[in-house]
Amino acid sequence: MGLFDLFARRPGLAEGLEAWKSTPGAALLDVRTPEEFRSGHIPGAENLPLDRLDSIQAPTETPLFVYCHSGARSAQARRMLEHAGYAVTDLGGLMGYRGPLER
Repeated sequence: MGLFDLFARRPGLAEGLEAWKSTPGAALLDVRTPEEFRSGHIPGAENLPLDRLDSIQAPTETPLFVYCHSGARSAQARRMLEHAGYAVTDLGGLMGYRGPLER
């Protein structure tokens, strides 16, 4: 993480989820571990843990929205996926999320 990454603007989780829902063909990726994902995730999210991002099957034209628990892993995921040619929106972490979760 570079110094300027600390100041990068990312949408709030609620704002970002609205953008995901209104973006045709977009994917919502939860980059936490499978155990964390099973404990509760945003409805519609797919689990693709940070350590398995290289196995992504989506075409590079697919807009991606990523989140994790605190925002650290989603920031890493954004950088890795952008390097691979994807358009990525980092939604940060679930810590302040008060919406419904699936289990």
